[in-house]
Amino acid sequence: MTLGVKDWALLTIKGDSADLWYGKLAVTGADYPHFWPLLDKSERAHAEKLANPLLQQHYVEAHGHLRNILSRYLAQPPEQINIKKAAHGKPYLADHPDLAFNISHTANNLVIAVAQNCQLGVDIEHCKPRNNLALLVDKCFADVEAAYWHQLPETEKTAAFYCFWTKKEAFVKATGRGMALGLQSCVTDPANPSLFLSLPADYGQTSAWKILDINLPASHSLCGALVSDKLISQVNLLPIIKLKPPA
Repeated sequence: MTLGVKDWALLTIKGDSADLWYGKLAVTGADYPHFWPLLDKSERAHAEKLANPLLQQHYVEAHGHLRNILSRYLAQPPEQINIKKAAHGKPYLADHPDLAFNISHTANNLVIAVAQNCQLGVDIEHCKPRNNLALLVDKCFADVEAAYWHQLPETEKTAAFYCFWTKKEAFVKATGRGMALGLQSCVTDPANPSLFLSLPADYGQTSAWKILDINLPASHSLCGALVSDKLISQVNLLPIIKLKPPA
């Protein structure tokens, strides 16, 4: 079924809540032709540079879903939404700067976070064992985080690593600086995982930033975090329904 914008109920963000859309990206390219026309020139150019066909397919579908979802808040056709990039590459809505969004996907899992009047970042990762976790901890974690991680039982280290990592990644995405900001500079509190111990001076007091763990239905192997520079009182989990893009 193909829905036009006029057929969709207009969505609003209530109070200090956030909407978190989640779903699976297609394992085949069947939906690719439906999503491609929604992308703007810069998105299509980026997709065409991806040599791996599956990565290209996932990029096109993820950003097609993003535009479909944003159209439900903006009452605009998805292909007409004006998405720009800030100096360090973070996408934003040029005509609606009050509506914040962020996107993350790992393998074929996708999440899109939407909130109002804040800096917002989201990250999800598969909790899969890796041989180099200790090296990544020593390189990317602050001393207090690394010390906490190294003393954990081996059975807990993989999950703990991704809990730290997704919080850091969500923060640097919220700021728009990305990995260039340095993951060691945003330090989470091992004793209270919803708080930061320290942050780069440019981003204010640690108390201004909030961390929420993401727990998706039936996704036991995923770890995720939502970070914002205001209190998010409620996260509404919304499934991304497989629809063709609006006509």
